[in-house]
Amino acid sequence: MAEDLAPDTPRPRVTLGEIGLTHFAPYLMNRIMGRYNSELSARLREQGLTTAKMRTLAVLAVVPGLTINELSVYAVTEQSTMSRTLEALEKAGLVRRVERESDARVREIYLTDDGRAAFEQVWPDMHAAYAAMFTGIPEPERAAFVGTLQRILGNIRQHDF
Repeated sequence: MAEDLAPDTPRPRVTLGEIGLTHFAPYLMNRIMGRYNSELSARLREQGLTTAKMRTLAVLAVVPGLTINELSVYAVTEQSTMSRTLEALEKAGLVRRVERESDARVREIYLTDDGRAAFEQVWPDMHAAYAAMFTGIPEPERAAFVGTLQRILGNIRQHDF
């Protein structure tokens, strides 16, 4: 391993050109998510939603009562963007913030009935785009792929969730 080399020993370097874009996982993941988001963008616009709003509604549909910091992590959105997103969703009546019983300084975020309905309207399109990604890929291969992604996330994550 590189850590076992003497301090003055040059470390081997691999270039992106040697790996190639089609074998560089971060590039592939970005392309996949870019395509997924693009597939959904027209439908989202029809509902007055953005990708950040969709992610927020989706996360809260599964994990209600998160704080803004937790929601930012789950929705993969900068906290400043999440703050603006929540303001817009709250103004539209799609989310509500509730004072945490154990700490009045903390606000937990929940979907309203209208927020749940908005998510349920976009979910079929989200699921269709998701299913299209796995067309022709057998279930065992898909499960192995998702398991690998979970392990990668475990290797790089900065939060316990």
